[in-house]
Amino acid sequence: MKKIDAKERLIVALDLPDINAARNMVAELKDIVTFFKVGLALQLAPGVEQFIHDLIEDGKKVFLDYKYYDVPETLKKAISQAARLGVSFLTVHGSGDLIKAAVSGKGNCDLKLFTVTVLTSMDASDLAEMGYVNSTVEELVLFRARKALEAGCDGVIASGRETKKIKELSGNKLLVVTPGIRPEGYPEDDQKRKTTPTQAIHAGADYLVIGRPITDAASHSQEAEKILAAMQEAFDSIPQPVSLV
Repeated sequence: MKKIDAKERLIVALDLPDINAARNMVAELKDIVTFFKVGLALQLAPGVEQFIHDLIEDGKKVFLDYKYYDVPETLKKAISQAARLGVSFLTVHGSGDLIKAAVSGKGNCDLKLFTVTVLTSMDASDLAEMGYVNSTVEELVLFRARKALEAGCDGVIASGRETKKIKELSGNKLLVVTPGIRPEGYPEDDQKRKTTPTQAIHAGADYLVIGRPITDAASHSQEAEKILAAMQEAFDSIPQPVSLV
């Protein structure tokens, strides 16, 4: 079996103030990181489309984390546009019909679609405020994972705390991208269901999305290298390989 390379599984979140800051971060990490997330922080930033093109032209992969959510026909058209852009991963949100429309919109290209289960910054009290009074976080995550599988989605975005059960539920058919990753000793922040890189990988996560622990570090490259080392050790310790793209 092909050995898993942690460098292919770390996605650095470019949740930065502007495109210049994002370009500077990429320049510092270019020899270490191959996958970057462009999300809502940069969605309306001047020059973002050219920035995405430049990343792809430079051989980098792009996770477009815009969490598309609209009526089926509009969603289908939006996904088609993203597919032509050449991004590798894209997030969508909504019911089974919306996800099916998104899947049809990507056609036969290599774009991977992921549905959002429950944000890692949310816990049971947040769900109750949104009206989910009869479901635990785990139950809602697994319900949405099941719907994603039925709709033909490639994977889900989920906390490392639910990853093992998602893998079991899907028969390892769903890829799991895990945000809310915090190294041991990282200060408390808004992530309520966080896991360490090692915990997430041991639970079955295929990709880790990490932003602030790297982008807020004194040395971005050193912190990325440190996290990659922990990820590689965790992948190497898994008896059976996790699912590959």
